[in-house]
Amino acid sequence: MEARIDKIKQQLQSQGYKLTPQREATLRVLLENEDDHLSAEDVFMLVKEKAPEIGLATVYRTLELLSELHVVEKINFGDGVARYDLRTDTAKHHHHHLICVQCGSMDEIREDWLGPLEERLEKDYNFTVLDHRLDFHGICHRCNEKNAADGNAPE
Repeated sequence: MEARIDKIKQQLQSQGYKLTPQREATLRVLLENEDDHLSAEDVFMLVKEKAPEIGLATVYRTLELLSELHVVEKINFGDGVARYDLRTDTAKHHHHHLICVQCGSMDEIREDWLGPLEERLEKDYNFTVLDHRLDFHGICHRCNEKNAADGNAPE
């Protein structure tokens, strides 16, 4: 974790920002909950446990800054709530999501299947893709199994 914080600190410094204690507390919460897609309010509640003096506005500003610097990705799964996801050091692109419209669960696809499409966009349209995200909305395997056991067809 310390190595990732140091790398992000360097990223902030290269853009003229400091890693303040509030920003560090926010980063630590994001790193500790890396598999979750936390809302700003979720982050705030967890940061508040570590730094009781921190305000919600500070957490919002920190998340927006980290989003602008591409440290985190701000995502919306169609429920009107912005969530924040740490970008990995190794991935050229962000991962993709399977979002269940029945139970609201979200699963991740860590593979990048869009490489050939990006190459075609470059070749055919002279368009350089810098990043992409793909979200699938449907019914997850858990709901499909439950629906089958209950004798219900998916919605």
